[in-house]
Amino acid sequence: MIIQTLSKIPFWQKVLAGFALGILTGVVLGESATVLKPLGDLFIAAIKMLVAPLVLCAIVVSITSLGSSSNLKRLSFKTLALFMLTGTLASLIGLAVGSSFDMGGTMQLASTEVRERVVPGFAQVLLDMIPVNPFASLTNGKVLQIIVFAALVGIAINAVGEKAEPLKKVFDAGAEVMFQLTRMVLKLTPIGVFGLMAWVVGEYGLSTLLPLGKFIIAIYVAALIHIVFVYGGLVKFAARLSPVQFFRKAMPAQLVAFSTASSFGTLPVTTKCAESMGVSKRYSAFVLPMGATMNMDGCGGIYPAIAAIFIAQIYGIPLDMTDYMLIAVTATVASVGTAGVPGSAMVMLTVTLGVVGLPLEGIAFIAAIDRVIDMIRTCTNVTGDMMTAVVVGNSEGELDRERFYNTEEDKVIADNA
Repeated sequence: MIIQTLSKIPFWQKVLAGFALGILTGVVLGESATVLKPLGDLFIAAIKMLVAPLVLCAIVVSITSLGSSSNLKRLSFKTLALFMLTGTLASLIGLAVGSSFDMGGTMQLASTEVRERVVPGFAQVLLDMIPVNPFASLTNGKVLQIIVFAALVGIAINAVGEKAEPLKKVFDAGAEVMFQLTRMVLKLTPIGVFGLMAWVVGEYGLSTLLPLGKFIIAIYVAALIHIVFVYGGLVKFAARLSPVQFFRKAMPAQLVAFSTASSFGTLPVTTKCAESMGVSKRYSAFVLPMGATMNMDGCGGIYPAIAAIFIAQIYGIPLDMTDYMLIAVTATVASVGTAGVPGSAMVMLTVTLGVVGLPLEGIAFIAAIDRVIDMIRTCTNVTGDMMTAVVVGNSEGELDRERFYNTEEDKVIADNA
């Protein structure tokens, strides 16, 4: 009886319930709630298990389905152009919000030595995209290399034509198997979200976050402005669709992204949400893995801009217009190629601080609350991926507008309940 009742509850409501109960448990139990972390670890491990084979099969199938090279080039150009546009707007919003907050106050930083991370140059980034050993890339989960290899395989299959049809069918079957496995794993989502949120709240607590409250608020305010006005505005005015409907269907992926702080970890849920919005499988399989690697408005745009201003304030270092321009340009460009896993934004912040000449020691202090900030950063990134799928998909006839406005719970997501 209870199982039948639970099975009728929509998937997003289960995720929301797990999210709320996790926060409540963390507040009530305090540090004792950290014992629930293995529930979240189990969920993340199961999701990570899917990522490499799912991305490989999905990208190959996506490119072979797109067919003509002209369609592929046009889709790629529009997708990348929108990534850069929203990245630029994200960095500008970060600068505006960060400048309007007095985040430093009377705060004094302890002297902490921080080793500067080695950040590869642009040429090295391009070289690192090419997998020397594709099987090693799959084993090590190097998603950007997997995407490049899968794209090349898909293009080659299209070029070979009929002789490559058996291999194309293998990838088609592999994609269907991975989609089914994804549906099975996603049943753990409410439990995983519950465990992760209970651990985060129990580990950090409100008292730990209080000294950095203004910094956290600034990040969250900028992210919410970007999500609501930039993403919502593009859905409304570029795609001529309802932003309310978009955010309603995006909520499951947003909650998972917020709790896991991993764009790649959220990828299976993001894919299902995009499909529930009417985005075709072939385009969602193309844009979402690419977005999880390259579309980092939260990590590469908003966060470095506000963090640079915050560190400048607490060290008493004035910033001029040239510094702001350098921060905006660096934050936008550095976001391309950021790995969609927890903690990667620290590398982007190192780049930004180095360009402006701010002390890297400030990173150590921010790192104490990075997990809390990483949650909203990732939520922003994932929402941007879904927005791009909807806006570009609509312009290219890869969006079912009737399904987008379907008010009933989408079967693809409800099956995971």
